[in-house]
Amino acid sequence: MAGPKAAITADPLSFNGWPRDPAKRRIKFIEEYLIVPKGHGAGKKVKLREFQKQIIIDAYAPGIRTGLCSMPRGNGKSGLAAMMGLAEMFLGPMSPEVYIVASDLRQARIIFNIAKRMVQLNPELDERVQIFQDRLYLPHGDATMTPLPADYDALQGLDPTFQIVDELHTVTEKVWEAVVSAAGKRPESLTLAISTPANSPDTVMWRLVEHGRSGDDPQFYFKEYAAPDGCAVDDREAWKIANPALGCEQPFLAEDALVAVMKTIREPVFRQLRLGQWVTGVEGWMPWGLWDSVKDDQRDVQPGERIVLAFDGSASGDSTVLLGCTVHDPHLFIIGLWENPGDQRWRVPRAEVTRTVNEAFEKYDVAELAADPWGWRSEIESWQQTHGERRVIEWNTAHAQRMAPATDRLFQAVKEGTVSHDGNKDLASHISHCVAKSTALGDLVAKDRKNSPRKIDAAVCAIVGLDRAAFYGKKKRRGRVAAF
Repeated sequence: MAGPKAAITADPLSFNGWPRDPAKRRIKFIEEYLIVPKGHGAGKKVKLREFQKQIIIDAYAPGIRTGLCSMPRGNGKSGLAAMMGLAEMFLGPMSPEVYIVASDLRQARIIFNIAKRMVQLNPELDERVQIFQDRLYLPHGDATMTPLPADYDALQGLDPTFQIVDELHTVTEKVWEAVVSAAGKRPESLTLAISTPANSPDTVMWRLVEHGRSGDDPQFYFKEYAAPDGCAVDDREAWKIANPALGCEQPFLAEDALVAVMKTIREPVFRQLRLGQWVTGVEGWMPWGLWDSVKDDQRDVQPGERIVLAFDGSASGDSTVLLGCTVHDPHLFIIGLWENPGDQRWRVPRAEVTRTVNEAFEKYDVAELAADPWGWRSEIESWQQTHGERRVIEWNTAHAQRMAPATDRLFQAVKEGTVSHDGNKDLASHISHCVAKSTALGDLVAKDRKNSPRKIDAAVCAIVGLDRAAFYGKKKRRGRVAAF
């Protein structure tokens, strides 16, 4: 049965006289020993384009420990990752460990298989590297390359010198923390994420993009290839800006290929995957950046201010949310949000929710609490007894005749800038998770799929809250009658 070489008899490769600079050494190794396995230039020695060299130079600059390169598909991300991984095996510090982390093992193996094929294509590498099903091993230097799924447990106990995180937008915050914490064990280690943009800001990648754009972290390398904001989808010059493999000398991405793709996929998807832009899909309720445009985190709703409350409750799966909206000059703000931290035994602390509701009635001049009755009828009846049946009403969020016009009201208010919000991150996430579901009555918001873990409850409360605030904003308040 075929298997890895039992023993390595070839002498170690000699790198005497090579540049001492780590980036230059790796570039020299790639162009000296690696062969293109498929596609443009297949069977020939790798000839790095200038943008690929620059990524390597910047990622290995002094002091860099973590990096993110955001670029569209078709620009050789997987090939470059495989090349950098192999270079690390041969040129890295003592006993280098290279890990390829992706959303699942199948995705991680894409880069791993490219690296394996590059080894097989060059006899000088093939006779020195042992190829196993789950890793490459270089006995000279005790170097390994291993593909791993983006699983928190699988990333424990590692001691990497170089980690490639493929398609960062699929990785959770917890997994990213495991990756970077493992990398900190060695004095010289590098974690480099290479990814296309996500279709939502509710990702660790978007947080790192914002971090990189700020330019405040000298240990963080960030490079973003993207078409200019507002460009036409068929702007060929914008295509070249976003796709370095199209605009470089000896391009390996063809314009006619992008033309063909543009004809077969939706515009937002083309912008995300082929222009490197951060956009939401056509089914997304709020266009990218619209919600953030009405953020006002400096506004402080004062005690005694006239407001309405909106409530959407759950038992353990979805979020339970209590949201306020001022009646005059509408401003949405989160008062309470309870969400399962990942414990199957967790249940919503109903007594705490009731206490928060009562405190809100005491602090503000509450015109009304509109509550979705599902699963919370007992509590709602209790709140009615405490605060009055007219002030605590049932609002069925599954009732399309109510929700459709209310949904349109919030969308138009955000678009026109006639409502603001407190900048709460959970509320922003829930808004970004909403997809528009078209009905005969108008658009409704829904999850992206049934049983999706992406919550929208706070968004539903915002829709209800603004609608009820608008009702009371138009309603003349009955004045008090004083007797003398």
